[in-house]
Amino acid sequence: MTSMSTETLPGWGDTDKQSTAGPQRSAGRRRSPRRGMARGRQARAAWILAAPFLALFAAFMLLPLVWSLLMSLTDTSSADLRTPLNVSFIGFDNYVRLFQDDQFFTALRNTAVFVLVALPLTLAAGLAAAVALNSGIQRFRAVFRVGFYLPVITSIVAVAVVWKTLLEPRAGLVNLVLGWFGIDGPAWLADTRFALPVMIVMAVWRNLGTVMIIMLAGLQSVPQSLMEAAELDGAGPWQRFWRVTFPLLRPALLLTAVTTGIGYLQFFDEPFVMTDGGPLDSTLSATLYAYKQFGNGNYEMASAASYVIFVLIVALTVLQFRVLRDKD
Repeated sequence: MTSMSTETLPGWGDTDKQSTAGPQRSAGRRRSPRRGMARGRQARAAWILAAPFLALFAAFMLLPLVWSLLMSLTDTSSADLRTPLNVSFIGFDNYVRLFQDDQFFTALRNTAVFVLVALPLTLAAGLAAAVALNSGIQRFRAVFRVGFYLPVITSIVAVAVVWKTLLEPRAGLVNLVLGWFGIDGPAWLADTRFALPVMIVMAVWRNLGTVMIIMLAGLQSVPQSLMEAAELDGAGPWQRFWRVTFPLLRPALLLTAVTTGIGYLQFFDEPFVMTDGGPLDSTLSATLYAYKQFGNGNYEMASAASYVIFVLIVALTVLQFRVLRDKD
C-alpha cells in the first residue's frame, strides 16, 4: 500500500480533472440556457419561413396523393359522389380489374417499348455529342451547344405540332423529300408500324441536349493528369475513354438515366397531341390510359393506373441505382 503513489490511486486524477474541468462545465451549463433559447428562436423562425411551402405542398401534393390512393380502393364510379358516405372500400378489386383490361396491357407494352428503346438511344446520342464537342469540334462549339439544347427549352406541344406537320402524308416535308428520290412515304402517324418509332425518334432528338450538357460537364471535370498518365502507359484513345473517362462519368450517367427514365415512363404529351393514342392503340401510353379513364368518369381506375405507374417508376429508379451506382 505504501508503494502505491497517489497518482495511481483511483479518484486522485479524477479529482484533478474535476478541479480543472469543473469551471468549464459550469460555464457551459451557464451558457446552455441561452444557447437553447437561441436555437429555439431559430427553429421557430425556420418553421415560420417554411410554413407557406409546407401548406402548399400539403394542399396540392400530399393531399391529392393520399386522396388518389384512397380512391383507387373504392367504388366511386358506381356510387353517388354527392353522398360520399355511400362510397365503400372494395380493397384491390380495381387493381384486379385493371390487370384484366387488355387495353391497359397494350398501354404498358407501348410504354415499356418506348422506355427500353428511347432511353439507351438518348444516353448514347447525348454522350456521343458531348464527346464530339469536348474533343474535335472546337470552332463552332457554342453553335452546336445551342442547336442541341434548343429543343429542350421549346414547348413539347409546339414541337409535337411541328413534327405532326412535317409528317403529314400528302403535304409534309418528309414525304416531299422522299418523293424526290422516288420513295412513296407512308402515312407516318396513321400506320401502326411507324407511329411509335416516330415518337421514339422525336423523344431522342428532343432530350439528347440535356444529356449532352450533363455529360459535357462530366467530361470537362476529368483530370488531365490521368489522361496523360494513361497515354504514357501506352493506352490508346478507346482504352483511355473506356478505362479512365467512362468510370468517372458514372455519376453523370446515373443522373441522366434516372431523370430521363422517369420522364419517359410518364410518356404523355406526344401521343396526346399527335395521335390521341392511335392508330389502334399503337401509341397509347400508360399515363394517357389513366387520363382517358379519368375523362370517362372512372376515377378509381385512373387512380389505380397512376399508382401502377408510380410503382414502375420506383422499380426502374432502384434498378438504375443498382446497375450504375459508383461502387468505388
